[in-house]
Amino acid sequence: MTGDLLLLAVDDPLAVTVTGAIRTGDLTTLRRLLTAHPGLATARLVDHVGGAPGATSRTLLHVVTDWPGRFPHGAATVATLVAAGGDVDARFAGPHRETPLHWAASCDDVDVVDALLDAGADIEAAGGVIAGGTPLADARAFAQWRAAYRLVVRGARTTLTDAATLGLLDRVERACTGVVPPSADEIDAAFWGACHGGRQSCAGYLWERGARLNWIPPWEHRTALDAAVRRGATELVVWLRARGGVTAAERDRQPPGPTP
Repeated sequence: MTGDLLLLAVDDPLAVTVTGAIRTGDLTTLRRLLTAHPGLATARLVDHVGGAPGATSRTLLHVVTDWPGRFPHGAATVATLVAAGGDVDARFAGPHRETPLHWAASCDDVDVVDALLDAGADIEAAGGVIAGGTPLADARAFAQWRAAYRLVVRGARTTLTDAATLGLLDRVERACTGVVPPSADEIDAAFWGACHGGRQSCAGYLWERGARLNWIPPWEHRTALDAAVRRGATELVVWLRARGGVTAAERDRQPPGPTP
């Protein structure tokens, strides 16, 4: 215990038991443990108790949203933990600060996304592994399309890159024709996102607005063509090739000069 906060090493017998109950959807055992151990709903599972260098910690709501997600009775587990005092906006403590909603979005766990939002989770919470962004940024970056669209339906704000990656052409057009037009870098990132999502209509619109075909983003060494190939977007790959699109490997072999 630290003050009123219960800290459990991940290999503590109680941590192992409650984690197993969550991952198997054993609500009877979970409720029994929550009743028998006051403070368990807000406990943090720590890989090195005492805050040793490199330690990380998470809550039980992070356990139910952890990869690969979609554990049995996930939504009911969320409701059970919240009713017992679990914080839907608790932060992972480690190299990033994601909430359970970030993790559910990254697992494409739509039922748990809904359960967390119904319990009051912040849909715009920052701190994601993707540039410190929102749950929607995590979902679209990891190609978790069902969760991404669900977040949009539930009211998540979309950036230009979010909209382009999800194929929301009307939002892309509004973002590009607004009072403050996007920068060239934002156009490039959104174009790459459109190809990552296999969204040819958005890619075409952004290309006409000056997007660079063979721009390589800072987050991974892939061109838009590489992203489209990975997505299996055959028609988009042909479209990019016809306009001079190359892979990162091909671009690296080219002599120095302006990037098209």
